[in-house]
Formats: sequence, C-alpha cells, structure tokens
Amino acid sequence: MIKVSPEAQKKVIELMKEEGFDYLTDFIRVGVESGGCSGLSYKLCFDRNHKPEDKIFEDNGIKILVDKKSFLYLVGTTLEYSGGLNGKGFVFNNPNAQRTCGCGESFAV
Repeated sequence: MIKVSPEAQKKVIELMKEEGFDYLTDFIRVGVESGGCSGLSYKLCFDRNHKPEDKIFEDNGIKILVDKKSFLYLVGTTLEYSGGLNGKGFVFNNPNAQRTCGCGESFAV
C-alpha cells in the first residue's frame, strides 16, 4: 500500500484542480524509473485512466496508481509534502530505500 499524508493530500487536490483533474475520479500515478544519483528516481503525475496491470490504492481520499514493477520498490511508502521557505515539495518516505541522495529524489535498494 502507498499512503498519502494530510499535507500531501491538500497539495495533490490543489494541483489536480489547477491542472483540470478531479481528485474524486482521477488518479495520481506514482512510479520508479532508472536514473538519479542513487540509481532509481521517483516519478509522479496525474492520470485519468488506469491500465490492467496497475495496482490501485486510495488513502486520504486520493486515488493512487502504481505499475507492478514500481510497486515492488514502493510498497509501504508514504507520499509527504513539505512547503515553506525550506520545503522540498513532495517527498517519498520509502522504507525500502537503503540509500538516498541528498535531495531525496533518488534512491537505491
């Protein structure tokens, strides 16, 4: 399962509205791809459609899509949001990551 913190939920809803998505019916797609300084990087986007191979979760009213490959790296992850002057934006709190880069945008398992 992938979780969404209350702060991330508020920001996801705000951004979805700005981009013409409806958080009640549309999804946030979370995934992993090769790259970044630690080997794997996170990807995040909005999506209206799910594929048969997607895993679908819902937490804090946010519908989440994850492809099967990415799910292996993301199981148990919490999507968080940190705003303000020193905030980083969206942050993945991933218990599977054995090493992360300084910016928190990439990881290794």
